[in-house]
Amino acid sequence: MSTVLIGYRGSGKTSLGRKLADRLWQTFVDSDEEIIKRAGKAIREIFEQDGEPAFRDLETTVVKELTGRADHVIALGGGAVLRPENRQAIKVGGHSVIYLRCDATELHKRIQTDTATAANRPSLTHLGGGLAEIEKLLADREPIYRETMTAELDVTHLSVDEALARITRMI
Repeated sequence: MSTVLIGYRGSGKTSLGRKLADRLWQTFVDSDEEIIKRAGKAIREIFEQDGEPAFRDLETTVVKELTGRADHVIALGGGAVLRPENRQAIKVGGHSVIYLRCDATELHKRIQTDTATAANRPSLTHLGGGLAEIEKLLADREPIYRETMTAELDVTHLSVDEALARITRMI
């Protein structure tokens, strides 16, 4: 069994995932990093050059592969749970699936202070990537995150180390 971290971009899936994997003596893998490696370009470039459907197709291939692994900590991209076949792959694996919930305002702040996010991640709606986009996508995605999760951790006011301490008690 692996631990799968889900949630919106900026919720801390990668930062927390790396530390959790170290704590559990497991391998960490990030689906977005794997997509970038396979495509040979940034996610923003995949969206711009190939379109979102091509990105989602590659994401599905990666999600199915990663969720077939045991004893890993897996960080999934924020939209990975949108496709039913991805949610099915997660469930079939019998993994512990932790939804890292975070308030939209805090997510916006985190995303704005992370220069790599702005350079490598596309806007996902016509709203341009700001707070309004985050609020809309969270409203759309939160029911799907909750349907997919086995546990939820509100990370809005937690440091990575505080979240790590809580998540290790949850799994």
